[in-house]
Amino acid sequence: MNISHVILYAIVPIIVVMLAGYISGKRGAFTGADAKKFNKVVLDYALPAALFVSIVQASRADLVKDLKLTIISTVGIMFCFMVVYYVFKYCFKKNTGADAAVSALISGSPTIGFLGFAVLEPIFGTSPSVALVVAIVGIVVNAIGIPVGLSLMNASLEKQQPGSTQKESAWKPVLHALAQPVAWAPILAVVWVVVGIPWPKELSPSFNLIAKANASMAVFSAGITLSAIKIAINWQAVLGSILKMIFMPAVVLILGLLFHMDPLNLKMLVVACALPPAFSGIIIADEYDTYVATGTSSLTLSVILFIGFCPLWIWLTDIALQCF
Repeated sequence: MNISHVILYAIVPIIVVMLAGYISGKRGAFTGADAKKFNKVVLDYALPAALFVSIVQASRADLVKDLKLTIISTVGIMFCFMVVYYVFKYCFKKNTGADAAVSALISGSPTIGFLGFAVLEPIFGTSPSVALVVAIVGIVVNAIGIPVGLSLMNASLEKQQPGSTQKESAWKPVLHALAQPVAWAPILAVVWVVVGIPWPKELSPSFNLIAKANASMAVFSAGITLSAIKIAINWQAVLGSILKMIFMPAVVLILGLLFHMDPLNLKMLVVACALPPAFSGIIIADEYDTYVATGTSSLTLSVILFIGFCPLWIWLTDIALQCF
């Protein structure tokens, strides 16, 4: 794959739009509160529309081919998620279990909802396969990772201050995640394809109009978010970036090679796992007032490092596929 194409069509546009959001935030045109509203539009409307209309145009054969993608995505991402949790819990004495849980939610989860389409489509084209990768990784992050992270965090907070958290069913966070449009829209699309209902192409333009706002609005909003946070780089922030930008892509690449994953799907999955940390982790950290400064610093550092690591991982994946 032409690395210059990746840089010009995937990396540079993201930098330009994110920089525009960052400058507008610094100048006061938009605030962190505005970014949250933009994020809601992305997660509740634009991204679900993009996922749904792309997946319903796939075939049953495509879904069967992507079964291995689903398994490797789930195992690989959640393995890295738990590694981050245990590393930050036991390697740093000052960290609590809640701090480690937030670290996992940030450095153990890629920001697939905000940057998935923005990065993958310019590199791999507009196709149902791209949408399926975004959908599968998104469901793993939102329907598995976030509930697990919240459960670990609440358990730690309850241990520190008994009675500080409400006793809730372990399934409540899972059901809440699945109730979000970004989770049920791709699931509905998959069911639609499996049942075999023909998708009327005349309906696609109605979905595409809002879907096209997904990538640009998400990246612009990310720039505003970064302008509203204070950066304080320390060893934990650096380690979090290393685990996110190096360890996670390496794990899924090794798993994909060992289990002979489809080459194109493997490339897309490696790039998806090399994306910067999930912004949802920062939102949760802010709500619980836990690990905010270091978490946001790790996020910011990872966004900068992604500029170099994205083409690097594509190059490394191509070499690995040739050798195996």
